[in-house]
Amino acid sequence: MSKKNRNKNKNEQPEKKKKGYTGLNKKQRSRVYTAAFIIIIGLFIILNNSDGAPDHGPYPPHYKVENGKMLKLSDYRGKVVVIDFWATWCPPCRKGIPDLIELKKEYKGKDFEIIGVSLDRVTRGGKTAEDVIPFMEKMGINYPIVWGTLQTPQAFGTVRAIPTTFFLDKNGKVRKKIEGLASLQTLESEVDFLLSEPMIKDFKDSVPDFELPLVK
Repeated sequence: MSKKNRNKNKNEQPEKKKKGYTGLNKKQRSRVYTAAFIIIIGLFIILNNSDGAPDHGPYPPHYKVENGKMLKLSDYRGKVVVIDFWATWCPPCRKGIPDLIELKKEYKGKDFEIIGVSLDRVTRGGKTAEDVIPFMEKMGINYPIVWGTLQTPQAFGTVRAIPTTFFLDKNGKVRKKIEGLASLQTLESEVDFLLSEPMIKDFKDSVPDFELPLVK
């Protein structure tokens, strides 16, 4: 075979696939990367579903149910409800408690209720949560108090400061919101107005609701 033919045959041989610096061709590298990705995702799922960290569900870290008794807002449909967002560390909140106690006494036997939502567990690191029950006993609070969560105010729109008071009519609809301390006269005026209105039998508007643990 002539030199010319040998050179021709050499040039016609298929070129070998180029390999990268890893010693693997493109197809092999693709398989390795895919396997590594699957392993990483698997480890991520395992770590995030392990029992190493406490599961608090939709509640903040300080959430506990001591006695299992819950209060559901929708159970009060048919009544005028005053909802008071407060905390023991808040001076205006403490100042307004006696008026709420008096309001509860004044409207006893009527279609009316007050619900206090304590934010002690979800504010200031929960440090004042242990003060709630002693404060209730000292003040002689005569209406239910529940432990509020970070999500509770969202059902009512926004709570930018405390105390914040919401007035719900007999259909469960928020009719008024007062930020800051409300006088007893203001509370009475709003409650009287809402009590004078009839409940709408087939009321279908969306209304706020919650189911929260009672403090005691």
